[in-house]
Amino acid sequence: MSNLYKDPQSSDPFQETNGYNAPFNPPPQLPPTNSKAVASMVLGILAVVIPYLGFIIGIIGIILSSLSLKEINRHGEQGRGMAIAGLVCSIIGTLIYALIIIFIIVVFVIAAASGETNPFSDI
Repeated sequence: MSNLYKDPQSSDPFQETNGYNAPFNPPPQLPPTNSKAVASMVLGILAVVIPYLGFIIGIIGIILSSLSLKEINRHGEQGRGMAIAGLVCSIIGTLIYALIIIFIIVVFVIAAASGETNPFSDI
């Protein structure tokens, strides 16, 4: 009776079995993670952290994350969360440093329009 489930064996000697004549099925393979999504997340984080270069890095991160989202939708790859995180961080970093650059330009324009030779002499 104990041999009831093991009697009929496979004719293929190279087929792996789990002891009950059922072929050993490996776990299903997950689709690969999109490498552009990883790069866009890294660039998005760097856009927030690196001063003044974050503006340029953020623009590159926005472009890369939008490309990766299109590839993920087209090919069914993983990494959608990383691409979205990269997009959000890139937008935040770009906005922060764009506002800082605009503020610096406005300060210099106001200082130049005041007509003083040394506008920071009161400091």
